[in-house]
Amino acid sequence: MTSTVSTKETIKGKRKFKKQSNSSVHITTMESKKRKVEEMDVDANSDETVPSAPVFPPDKSRKLHHIEERKVRIPQHRLTPLRNNWKKLYDPLVTHLKLAIKFNPKTKVVHMRTTEHTEEVSSLQKAADFIQAFVYGFDVDDALALIRLHDLYLETFDVNDVKLSLQGDHMGRAVGRIAGKSGKTRFTLENATKTRIVIADSRVHILGAHQNIAAVRRAICNLILGSPPSKVFGNLKAYASKISDRN
Repeated sequence: MTSTVSTKETIKGKRKFKKQSNSSVHITTMESKKRKVEEMDVDANSDETVPSAPVFPPDKSRKLHHIEERKVRIPQHRLTPLRNNWKKLYDPLVTHLKLAIKFNPKTKVVHMRTTEHTEEVSSLQKAADFIQAFVYGFDVDDALALIRLHDLYLETFDVNDVKLSLQGDHMGRAVGRIAGKSGKTRFTLENATKTRIVIADSRVHILGAHQNIAAVRRAICNLILGSPPSKVFGNLKAYASKISDRN
């Protein structure tokens, strides 16, 4: 009898202990939830009181510690346009970018270097791209956009890079599909993608923003591969409408 009573008492004690432990777990979980809610409230209030990060203008007072130089070789067929437009090429590089520039007629190379008055580190690269765009055949006014704007780039590729089997008359027909009659196709490509295109022999040079260059390059490749111009123009029209909707 004593053993049965003791076992009953132990079972009751275990049940009470389980109830107490469950209640304590429940209390601790409730307290932890309250603490988490209070911490979330504190974080939310702290976000409201933290001021926004300041925006600082670019530091133009910093001078370059060493002199850098770039060279651009001028081909024979661009020497006469270089002499005729030297004033237009010289002024923006010296007045705006504050660089030193000279042309060596013996080596047919344009030398550009930084000076103590040069403010921006990217000025030399902009000047090299500007002269290189003129060498490719772009107008001076179009090439000046490389100096004024920061998101313009140059890209060049060969028609043979798209299709290797183009030779003789096939090459001429491929270039003709890019240019179009009296340059209409080229003008349409430029207006739809806001780019500038120069076709020199079998090479195609493109000046514009990165996304626009990719779009017009895709269209030119489709024309080289034989796609009808109407289909290419339809795709460009859809691209132009998408860009206008974003803006």
